Amino acid sequence: MKKILMSACFLGQKVRYDGRHSLIEHPLIKKWQEEGRLIPFCPEVAGGLPIPRAPAEIKNHHPVLVIDQNEKDVTPQFVTGAELAVERAKREGACCALLKSRSPSCGNREVYDGKFSGTVVPGAGVTAAELQRHGIPVFNEREIDQIEEFISNQL
Repeated sequence: MKKILMSACFLGQKVRYDGRHSLIEHPLIKKWQEEGRLIPFCPEVAGGLPIPRAPAEIKNHHPVLVIDQNEKDVTPQFVTGAELAVERAKREGACCALLKSRSPSCGNREVYDGKFSGTVVPGAGVTAAELQRHGIPVFNEREIDQIEEFISNQL
């Protein structure tokens, strides 16, 4: 059975920076949960950041630099969380990941610009980029139907 690494906030876990969740109620997620396919994971918490925490954005992609709104460098926690996500995905046999869009960890197509201006720019979060680098495709909450298609094509 193909497993999916998934942002824990999507399953109602209050792990976001603001102490809230991003619960998604979608028939496919419910089905995957019932089948035991989901691997809930929050890379920021796994990397050692508290709940709640100051919002963070990627200031630089190469080399990666992640700062929070108080100008504190939180890069080590983001990198650790990304490495742990890859380790967990590989250990549990995840074929792909479903992660929170625009997150500095989980965004797969776009992230905020690093200036805390609310501006979105193309790019991937630290964890999404690391998963992709290890051959694990990353989808966001607007691409749930694409995951089903991806999994079907893997069989």
